[in-house]
Amino acid sequence: MIYKGDNLHVDFIEPGIAEITFDAPGSVNKFDEKTLTEFSEALDSLSGNSDLRGVLVRSAKPTFIVGADITEFLTLFADLEKTKTWVHKASRVFDKLEDLPVPSVAAVNGFALGGGCEAILACDYRIADETAVIGLPEVKLGLIPGFGGTVRLPRVIGPDNALEAITTGMNHKPEKALAVGLIDAVTSSDHLKEGALSILRDAIAGELDWQAKRQPKLEALKANDTEKLMSFSTAKGMIWAKAGKHYPSPHAALEVVERGAGEAREEALNIENELFVKLTQTDAARAQVGIFLADQLVKGKSKKVAKSATKKISRAGVLGAGIMGGGIAYQSASRGVPVVMKDIRRDALDLGLNEASKILGKALERGKISQKVVAKTLTSITPTLNNSELADVDIIVEAVVENPKIKASVLAEVEKVVAKDAIITSNTSTISIDKLAESLEDPSRFCGMHFFNPVHKMPLVEIIRGKHTSDETIAAVTAYALQMGKTAIVVNDCPGFLVNRVLFPYFAGFSKLLDDDIDFTGIDKVMEKEFGWPMGPAYLCDVVGMDTADHATNVMAEGFPTRMARDDNGAIAKLAAAERYGQKNGKGFYEYSVDKRGRPQKVVNPDVYEIIGKKSATADKDEIIARCMIPMVNEMIRCVEEGIVDSAEEADIALIYGLGFPPFRGGAFRYLETLGLEKFVELADKYADLGEIYQVTDGLREKAKTGGTYFKS
Repeated sequence: MIYKGDNLHVDFIEPGIAEITFDAPGSVNKFDEKTLTEFSEALDSLSGNSDLRGVLVRSAKPTFIVGADITEFLTLFADLEKTKTWVHKASRVFDKLEDLPVPSVAAVNGFALGGGCEAILACDYRIADETAVIGLPEVKLGLIPGFGGTVRLPRVIGPDNALEAITTGMNHKPEKALAVGLIDAVTSSDHLKEGALSILRDAIAGELDWQAKRQPKLEALKANDTEKLMSFSTAKGMIWAKAGKHYPSPHAALEVVERGAGEAREEALNIENELFVKLTQTDAARAQVGIFLADQLVKGKSKKVAKSATKKISRAGVLGAGIMGGGIAYQSASRGVPVVMKDIRRDALDLGLNEASKILGKALERGKISQKVVAKTLTSITPTLNNSELADVDIIVEAVVENPKIKASVLAEVEKVVAKDAIITSNTSTISIDKLAESLEDPSRFCGMHFFNPVHKMPLVEIIRGKHTSDETIAAVTAYALQMGKTAIVVNDCPGFLVNRVLFPYFAGFSKLLDDDIDFTGIDKVMEKEFGWPMGPAYLCDVVGMDTADHATNVMAEGFPTRMARDDNGAIAKLAAAERYGQKNGKGFYEYSVDKRGRPQKVVNPDVYEIIGKKSATADKDEIIARCMIPMVNEMIRCVEEGIVDSAEEADIALIYGLGFPPFRGGAFRYLETLGLEKFVELADKYADLGEIYQVTDGLREKAKTGGTYFKS
């Protein structure tokens, strides 16, 4: 044995050929500080070995290396000097691999991401099997590659391909990786090791010029000034169009590749180190790393709950077709759980089937699925007008009109049809689960299962536990949500649950701005362009539907009469009364149509001001942001303090996946803590006279005084 560590080992597998095998305890290999130290020591052992003629790098696991250990990042990045030292030292470990005096080949299986990709780039040759997925996703964490990826990738596949890969974080499957030159060969998993050894033997024998293959990675980028100018100018325009000003990492990636293009490896690496460290100190990186860690926490928690389920969901029923019901039916059927879609009207069933067909048609057009998949999915959806078809389903998802009396009646009716152990859920967005449970004989098998529209795109499902809901019901519904490819977050019952409960104070803050004669177009512009929401509050009301928002206001007002009282003179109520329902009928705050090319467009028609009143006052962007966001953050804090949601991490993921909260801000709690608890309290107190939604809780005030945090990790 040449070297043996806890996470990797090195030994000769035939005369002159040493094999570096990554095999960490646990399910995957990753570059934590310990693994990097062992990797460095192993390479030192190899570089001084006189018998060495070639090196094979591989994994003993189903995946190669999934990247750096992100759980170490937030702690590490808090110490600037430690971060500088760490990234400089860590990146030079990969130089040791590249500088071995013999040829090296990486045998890539499964994920080779981030540091895993950078490790194979430091090898002279790369061969992958059919399971390989290779990429540099650091931009999704608000960072850039830190182990030499920005230096080596442009020199291996060219600056255009490299910039596209680095600034988008895109992954490469074997065919694409081979086409751009990221790997040198593709083989089956059965022949991966032998294929790698064959390349290595040819290089040792001099049949492959491995030194010539390595040399470009050590030198300045081989492109003339015109080529570089074209590449970097084009990339700059694309990055601004896609990333805008809120995401610094894609811009930094371009800068590091452009500045390093004329430099040899060492100086180019110094530039990468400089920009990497700079990004670690940005709010965006902390937020995006925080999202990753929160997402891991949520997924780990839901998988643990799902594993405890004793009831398997093999067949589902959806009550209420239409767009939402059709979307739920599609999602279930597309993930292998056949669905009976029941409605009382044939035209509603047709609408639901059309919704599923439309989603499948778009995927087929883009080449993401085959005609065979389309046919299989559609045949897995059984439309019916008869309750008897639901007799053998394992779960019911009720998705009828958002009316408590109608829902209660439908739920009571279906309980008599389905099996005694069938689970019943409601897709209600605001109505109390405990209230709906009163219509059932066995409320223990009932809970909320709140999907977000459009179902196939929005990743979140809120699972709402009522006071009588059993643990087994929660476990089975969580397992079903995961089976559908969704992120499941379990919350406790209250009006609006979590996401809609915190959304309505946000709408209330928006409405108060309108009451002060601030124009909705200016508010939308600030909340989209400055704060970063995908759509401002007026536009979001139009998408939700003014009638839906107005109806939900009654539910929220009943649940929280002092904080969310209904305003009959507010803009939303007035627009709903005028039957300006938003996108569903083409008129809301905005008017909707398609242009000559068939693209959707929205415009402001002055007649909207005849309904909501003329809006001629102005407010600066900071005031607009504060008056919209303080109510949302305050309500989210109440939800955690009341135990509606278990943690700040889950709350943040719910807002990002359910509402599209700007990822670079990391969620309501990350936004709060980035701003600073004391500063937030001071800001909220400034607006406290506007009403209860602006008044902070005693718990927040205490945390601000003591320097506390809402995050558990």
